[in-house]
Amino acid sequence: MKGVLFTEVLKLVTPKPEAKHVLVLAEEGYTANIPLEDLQRSNVLFAFEHDGVPLTGEHGGPLRLIVPHLYAWKSVKWVRGFMLLEEERLGFWERNGYHAYGDPWKEQRYSGT
Repeated sequence: MKGVLFTEVLKLVTPKPEAKHVLVLAEEGYTANIPLEDLQRSNVLFAFEHDGVPLTGEHGGPLRLIVPHLYAWKSVKWVRGFMLLEEERLGFWERNGYHAYGDPWKEQRYSGT
């Protein structure tokens, strides 16, 4: 997988100290919420290539966020931007019954679990 670490992109902006959450923006109004702390891990990546080939649309190209430690719906396909927020704002799947965090080791699939 080839791309740019989220932490490198974050160096291009000056987040306000109260920024604790991120709303990732994608095609057709899709969004996902992720704590900023989680995106600052050393393996979170904005990917644009896999096995030497640009990501196809089917796999989230031209740009996909990879968050390896959370369920796949947090690894947003077709990323177009992100917003740094003081308060959590639920994303598409979270507004539709999925767990707000999505830790696979805790089986946090649906809200209430």
